[in-house]
Amino acid sequence: MHQYLKAIGFGDVLTRKELKKLLWEIEDSFDFQSIVTYSTSMDVTRPLIQKGAKTIQSQREYMVDFCELQKTFGQGIGISVCGELDEEENFDYNYYYPYFEGSGVTTCVDVTVERRIDRMHYVGICEDPKVGISLIFFLQNGAEYISESLMKRVNPHNVTVTLSGLSLSGTILFPVQKSEEQKRNENKQADIRKRLTFAARNGDPNALETLTLDDMDIYTQVSHRLADEDVFSIVDTYIMPYGVECDIYSIMGEILAYRERENTMTKEKLYQMKLDVNALQFDICVPKSRLLGEPEIGRRFKGKIWLQGFINY
Repeated sequence: MHQYLKAIGFGDVLTRKELKKLLWEIEDSFDFQSIVTYSTSMDVTRPLIQKGAKTIQSQREYMVDFCELQKTFGQGIGISVCGELDEEENFDYNYYYPYFEGSGVTTCVDVTVERRIDRMHYVGICEDPKVGISLIFFLQNGAEYISESLMKRVNPHNVTVTLSGLSLSGTILFPVQKSEEQKRNENKQADIRKRLTFAARNGDPNALETLTLDDMDIYTQVSHRLADEDVFSIVDTYIMPYGVECDIYSIMGEILAYRERENTMTKEKLYQMKLDVNALQFDICVPKSRLLGEPEIGRRFKGKIWLQGFINY
């Protein structure tokens, strides 16, 4: 059972029998359906050779109808059930996942998409200079990616991505008090570091040396301040990998907006918040009952998220 069902309000689904009933309901009354026909060769972008009305394939290849069924259970939240259609057009279930749709554009960078080994689904990998690490996210529009790849319309360069996160629990922290001059200096330093990071990735040795010296200075300053201050009064926001799963992250971000929503089936209350995390803006969804503290604009959210993303083709 997918543990992040709880993040969209299905905390009462505890047994396999209840889960099967929920998935059967989605198959019978889905809101959206996507069907893509592809070859069983691992590279979906490889074009098939057409000869007349017949498609030439190797003996080890055959065509598969990938099918994804989606049902919404509130604003931006839902469950996708994925599988294949057999020769009689019957749906053969393979796997499912809960999702939360973000808003706006989080980043515009080069994106690499890789297929998972165990299923017909994909993860995206992007490197935003504002973060400094490679972000790996679960691709929400995998069926659209397959379709775009088959038609040779995928461009990995300067792609806009909308990120979102599902969280099982979290804590609300007070903001760090800063003067306007401190905020301006931080924004200026962030812009300088962004330009240096971009130059270092392009092979500039001077930029790489400057970044290394800056990191050493920051480490020294933080070490001295930790003797008298709490770490959360020094660090405003952060995002870092958590555990062994590649798309799970520990984050802390400033709350830019929030709203209370409800799962239309279970009536469980949820909080959906837009966060600023290391200058990246994206939405998260967390159950109200599992959130410690009251969210307010300007306060900070701290927790663990399953990072998802939608590539805007």
